[in-house]
Amino acid sequence: MGMYFEEFKTGDKMTTGSRVVSDADIMTFAELTGDDNRIHTDEEFSKAGPFGKRVAHGLLGLSITMGLAWKMGILDGTVLAFREINEWKFIKPVFIGDVVHADLNIVETKALPRIGGGSVVMLGELKNQQDEVRMKGKLSVLVMSKPKNA
Repeated sequence: MGMYFEEFKTGDKMTTGSRVVSDADIMTFAELTGDDNRIHTDEEFSKAGPFGKRVAHGLLGLSITMGLAWKMGILDGTVLAFREINEWKFIKPVFIGDVVHADLNIVETKALPRIGGGSVVMLGELKNQQDEVRMKGKLSVLVMSKPKNA
């Protein structure tokens, strides 16, 4: 079971596990979304571009950040909804072969009794194998309160 709203504290810091960003990830994302921009899908075209090689979609990086957070188990069975993304910045590209992880820092909690829980805002930073921030921003989720009998 994941963490209940009351267990999240401003200032808490967590680091997710890591994963490799693969060619298959990029091609599957392009197919799924319809975004087959050649900077993501065409090696020859990308060589002449600003990064000299193919890059992952920015929204794929954001999705990976959320997936890594989910795999930690902190929201399993307790998340009510993903609420919003704020101030998300795509700082540097993510490349094929990058080993990425996310650092999550709880920056705000707000009780919302009417929904039976509260809002948890975390600053998420997706980093590569050199611990360089590739993207970051605030992610807000609604999390259920601890049951009275638990």
